[in-house]
Amino acid sequence: MDPWPFEGGVDAARERLLAILGALPRVEIVALDSDALRCTFRSRLFGFTDDVEFVLVLTDDEGRGLVHFRSASRVGYWDLGANRRRMKELGRRFGSSRS
Repeated sequence: MDPWPFEGGVDAARERLLAILGALPRVEIVALDSDALRCTFRSRLFGFTDDVEFVLVLTDDEGRGLVHFRSASRVGYWDLGANRRRMKELGRRFGSSRS
């Protein structure tokens, strides 16, 4: 999947991402840096844990950049597409929350 573009600088993009994640159930922020964050998602039914990492990178001096991400299940080889669907939905929310 492609990274998500943002404008307005890393701080604003990080705050936007944190607001989106904070509104979701069963999400825990595990680590937070100025340009990266790690969190876990727990499935509703069985409580499986997925690890998700985000890295925010500026691509120019105008405050534009990209959010790179990685999402992985801790258990098993295939999650029936749950991680991909989650990341697509998060990307949609991130893109639609631009100021």
